[in-house]
Amino acid sequence: MREIQVRTRARRELVDITRQVAAAARESGGSGAWLVFVPHTTAGVTINEGADPAVADDILTALEAAVPEGQPWKHAEGNSPAHVLSTLVGSSVLVAVEDGEVALGTWQSIFFCEFDGPRSRQVWLQKLE
Repeated sequence: MREIQVRTRARRELVDITRQVAAAARESGGSGAWLVFVPHTTAGVTINEGADPAVADDILTALEAAVPEGQPWKHAEGNSPAHVLSTLVGSSVLVAVEDGEVALGTWQSIFFCEFDGPRSRQVWLQKLE
């Protein structure tokens, strides 16, 4: 298993980690798939458009509208929305790899989704053969 570090700068943020995942796939070579897993309960990972940064902003806006801060949350830490958002987005994606290259669509990027930052986070990468 490989690990990449992600340092977030905002409470909620989408960070493009495509280059780091692609570098790990190139180093390993071969074909198959990589599991990209986030071992945190207030963060997630997704694949979406990376060409226009407005898309990431729109995704965060929509998620924040779906899970507003002002609810009567029971979790005492005060970060219940982050837990719910990470559940909606998910903690893993599977990425196809062909001859050491990630197989993403023309506009696709892999995003680490921070919902309770800023923090130092990890993303685990596991090659599946």
